Amino acid sequence: MLRHENSLVELEESNFDKSVEKGVTLVDFWAPWCRPCLMQAPILEEVAQLVSERATVAKVNVDDEAGLAERFAVQGIPTLIIFQDGKPVKRLVGVQSKQILVESIETYL
Repeated sequence: MLRHENSLVELEESNFDKSVEKGVTLVDFWAPWCRPCLMQAPILEEVAQLVSERATVAKVNVDDEAGLAERFAVQGIPTLIIFQDGKPVKRLVGVQSKQILVESIETYL
């Protein structure tokens, strides 16, 4: 699990299940060529800072981790999935506001 200075975590197949198994984790399925994904990135960084003590905010590059994208039926990006104790509990597709993401996370805390 790679943690960036901005508190976003990069997930890959090898560490995914362990990373989301406890607590609340918001996972952004994205790709570097996706313009809406690039618009979502700074919003995710703000959300990560706001919830850092209570939840994890992570990213999965669908180009590098096609198996995870397939496993969670990600068909459009960005797709953001909230996991609670390892189970997907909410899915958001498209660019989301900071307010919507924080409120969504807080629902499961």
